[in-house]
Amino acid sequence: MMKANIKNERVKRKFFTWLKEAEGCCDSTVNNTEKAILLYEDFTKQADFTSFNPDKAIDFKRWLAKREFRGKPNSVTTYHTYLRYLRKFFTWLSWQLGYKSRITPDLVSYLKISEKDERIATQYIPRKYPPLEYVVKLVDSIKINSEIDKRDRALISFTLLSGMRDQAIVTLPLGCFDEDNLIINQNPKQGVQTKFSKYIPSILFKFDDKLVSHVIEWVKHLKAKGFGSHDPLFPRSKMEHEEDNLSFEPARDVEAIFWKGTGMIRQIFKNRSKDAGLPYYPPHTFRHLAIDLALRHCKTGDQIKAISQNFGHDHIATTLCSYANYDPQRLHEILTNLNFSKIPAKTDDEKIEKIKKIVLDN
Repeated sequence: MMKANIKNERVKRKFFTWLKEAEGCCDSTVNNTEKAILLYEDFTKQADFTSFNPDKAIDFKRWLAKREFRGKPNSVTTYHTYLRYLRKFFTWLSWQLGYKSRITPDLVSYLKISEKDERIATQYIPRKYPPLEYVVKLVDSIKINSEIDKRDRALISFTLLSGMRDQAIVTLPLGCFDEDNLIINQNPKQGVQTKFSKYIPSILFKFDDKLVSHVIEWVKHLKAKGFGSHDPLFPRSKMEHEEDNLSFEPARDVEAIFWKGTGMIRQIFKNRSKDAGLPYYPPHTFRHLAIDLALRHCKTGDQIKAISQNFGHDHIATTLCSYANYDPQRLHEILTNLNFSKIPAKTDDEKIEKIKKIVLDN
């Protein structure tokens, strides 16, 4: 194993601190940036960062483009992402004493990829997500024999009806959900881990009455059990230690402890879909479905804006461009059913103008 460059290690540590404390980057961003820098150091055999130059940047890009991971070459998206992280690092270096005389912004620009590859790497490909019928079938397949079964049924229902990200769901306290009015208070001050720590007031959509009833039933069950407002809405399974076994095994009940991450949510979705004989769809695809279902019922620009805000988006364009991109079959269905013989009413003018502005601005 090649010996680490001590000088490089010191400046990297300083950079990672800057990313977290000055830029406010999360741990995953810092970790991914570190991977990109380690790849560059691997290529240069731990050369000092001050040796960075155009030729080295070009050679590194060629090496990175041909690099394989688990027997497969890097995708253009991965290639683009590594270079983006690396550009940020060298841009930061260009401000630092001992480096700014050797590394200038014009040198850092050699780490850019071609316009063609940029378009390929950043283009949006419609995400495949399940239909509402799938979710209903998956939930109906869960036979209630334990408290865990009740939790999983409510969890899957809530994931669709709320359209929330899984990280926010696993950190949502019971007191942040008003089951009488179906209001969800995604408040970071109360521990809810939303994207960019944004406060998101939202509601639970009534896409299916049975799914809604499962969530409400679960909330009432927790409160009757003695759970308080600061306890998790979806707690982890209770861990029991058997006398003849040194390991801990999950019980049939839950305990008032939050999951440490989102891994268990994905595992629950995998297990339940497998038990039901259905294909597996990750929790985030339920968010795509929720946005699709909600947008289908919009008739005014205000409703579209309200839907967008409910999902935590500052701009309608985010909702429409990142989520409301249809697969070819759905696109064909929508376009072929347009009725061009009907002249839009004057009351539709405001909605049309808002939609035109969104399209033209993007």
